[in-house]
Amino acid sequence: MEDITVAIVEDNNDIREAMRVLINGSAGFSCTNVFSTADEAVVELPKFISNIILMDIQMPGMKGIECVSILKEKMPDSHFMMVTVFEDDDNIFNALKAGASGYILKRTSPAQILEAIKEMYYGGSPMSPEIARRVVISLQKTKNNTEILTNREKEILDFLAKGFLYKEIATELDISYETVKKHIQNIYEKLQVQNKVEALNKAFPK
Repeated sequence: MEDITVAIVEDNNDIREAMRVLINGSAGFSCTNVFSTADEAVVELPKFISNIILMDIQMPGMKGIECVSILKEKMPDSHFMMVTVFEDDDNIFNALKAGASGYILKRTSPAQILEAIKEMYYGGSPMSPEIARRVVISLQKTKNNTEILTNREKEILDFLAKGFLYKEIATELDISYETVKKHIQNIYEKLQVQNKVEALNKAFPK
């Protein structure tokens, strides 16, 4: 099997180098490119094939969410995962609207980062437990949340918020890994404004 190819867009030199070393030092993964600014990534990334792009949010010049929005159209076969310190609603949901398929925090352990990359490569939409909790809380704030997610999807979100992995959720609910993955894909799809404009506005009112 070929390596999962990963590009990194991160302005912090130490973090960027640590992620590059982690990816290149792990079997089955290969870091293809690293960029310190989103402005450079927008120009250079489309010249290469990268399965997964790890994207910071706060960078000098163009921000990561805008970068994802632009690159998503240029690189439809690549998947974007935000790797950030921000866990507020605006950044989370704006990243999803821009086309990110995953959202994890920088304090995530190296092993969990690799697991998230692998999950995304195989069609998953990984999020840190803290991010899942933010989604749960946002849904609980609105009377219309039943219009957004099914009971099963909310149940799976609750497990994610508790730190369960896809395979652990599958065991707990006695369903297949693929079914868990599909439910999580549906959750992300429903939260993306391109697909559910009216529902999103109802679910996450300003």
